[in-house]
Amino acid sequence: MPVTTHSAITPPPQDAAPAPREPARARALLSTADFHLLRAALASHARVTEAPEELAKINALYHRLGSYT
Repeated sequence: MPVTTHSAITPPPQDAAPAPREPARARALLSTADFHLLRAALASHARVTEAPEELAKINALYHRLGSYT
């Protein structure tokens, strides 16, 4: 009986598309120092804001930014 040698893994055809590459790792958009600066600016703006709706939005954003620092 003739012996046939072949590997279990066959190479892809020459016209096959290359395998997709992993996407590049996402980089941080803002640094910790940026968050501190934004929080300071919001605190300053909150001190001069009198509209309750605006102040509520500022306070919420201030505290959300605090969770990133």
